[in-house]
Amino acid sequence: VRSLAINEGSGSKMAELFVEGDQVVLRMSGLEEAEALHGEVRVPLSAVVGVEVLDDAIGAVEGLRAPGLGVPGAVAVGTFRAHDAKTFAVVHHATPRGVRVDLAGADYDRLIVGCADPVAIAAKLVPKR
Repeated sequence: VRSLAINEGSGSKMAELFVEGDQVVLRMSGLEEAEALHGEVRVPLSAVVGVEVLDDAIGAVEGLRAPGLGVPGAVAVGTFRAHDAKTFAVVHHATPRGVRVDLAGADYDRLIVGCADPVAIAAKLVPKR
């Protein structure tokens, strides 16, 4: 298991994004699961086609929330649909930076997750070619 929790060592109960076997796992706190109206998200590691570090993770979340919690500029947790894209986001204003994981052939087109060390998280998820 290659694992680097989004807020590893911070003591906070926030989302964790990590690789487990051949899957990327987004595990949320109980509160985040309630906000998202969704449990943990798993996608095949082979579905990852790109990873980008974001300085403004909440600004990268686009579309209508369905279902989840969205307060513009403050919180985006859940499923967001825009144009032909379906995004799963876990972003809070207290953690402005994050990562975007672009996917192909998965239930979502992208994951956007706020995190304290997006460079380290991105390095763990970059597709091996």
